[in-house]
Amino acid sequence: MSALRKIIHVDMDAFYASVEQRDNPSLRGKPVVVAWKGARSVVCAASYEARVFGVRSAMPALRAERLCPDAVFVPPDFSRYKAVSRQVREIFLRHTDLVEPLSLDEAYLDVTAHKGGMTVATEIAQLIRAQIREETQLTASAGIAPNKFLAKIASDWRKPNGQFVVPPHRVEQFLTPLPVKRVPGVGKVMEGKLSELGIVTVGDLRALPLEALQARFGSFGESLYRRARGIDNRPVEPDQPVQSISAEDTFAEDLPLEALEPAIVELAARTWQATRKTERVGHTVVLKLKTSQFRIITRSFTPEAPPASLEELRDIALALRARVDLPGDTRYRLVGVGLGGFREPDEVVQPGLFDAS
Repeated sequence: MSALRKIIHVDMDAFYASVEQRDNPSLRGKPVVVAWKGARSVVCAASYEARVFGVRSAMPALRAERLCPDAVFVPPDFSRYKAVSRQVREIFLRHTDLVEPLSLDEAYLDVTAHKGGMTVATEIAQLIRAQIREETQLTASAGIAPNKFLAKIASDWRKPNGQFVVPPHRVEQFLTPLPVKRVPGVGKVMEGKLSELGIVTVGDLRALPLEALQARFGSFGESLYRRARGIDNRPVEPDQPVQSISAEDTFAEDLPLEALEPAIVELAARTWQATRKTERVGHTVVLKLKTSQFRIITRSFTPEAPPASLEELRDIALALRARVDLPGDTRYRLVGVGLGGFREPDEVVQPGLFDAS
């Protein structure tokens, strides 16, 4: 058995909104929503003052406006957010080379062997958060645990501007009362299926044998079994470039192809928002469908130039639906929208750039 790791998950607090409040003092203490206004716009981030009203990232901007009429809407400035993210990344690298960014505002750090010789992970997390606060005037929260799965859950525990540790001998005690929706991969549909089996908490989930979970949920059943026991052997993998980003939903009831447009529009918005958290540029739009018979179909298209807006991504995804040639009475239980073929910005050649005049 491998030695226990010391993993920290650092998550910036309301990152985009906090940058806006930092740079514009008139916004401090006010409900700030980072989003373009418009019928098809989605929320990129919300300050804690806005979250009190139920505003959350990825929700339609119009709904956020209804929930919080006094919200101040600020258009996102990703170049600024990326600059701050690089500043935070440099702080991480002072402590360990094993830094795995998940997005602009969060990362895993393996501090088992700390560069400065520190041995207590909670003290390392405190130091990192203090350096972020001093050098960026922003706050971050942290979770400390023996693996990535537990550290990510723990970083939410004392938000904002706090940290929480799950030591190895308290893993079972920590997990047992948690609702199963805290387990990665357990969305609303899966939560409902587990509830039908009488499983509400991670402790309930742990009571089911591996064979029963595999019989009911296939390969995901094994993942549920391991997570319920706090098992996660994934290493922190630095410098893993983004290859694809996607969002998908499983429906409560199977739907015909013509009824999928609202879901495709929403998923395109979620995918587009997620792409704003990386500096790499995606080229290939992918539409994924799963039929009621669990057959998976994908359709993809790579335009001459990468999608430059949510509207372009959405329109291509909707057009791909027309390329699905299954019988008209086919029903679908899942739809997903993704963007793949990511490259570095300097590898993107704009059409016509080298054309002869």
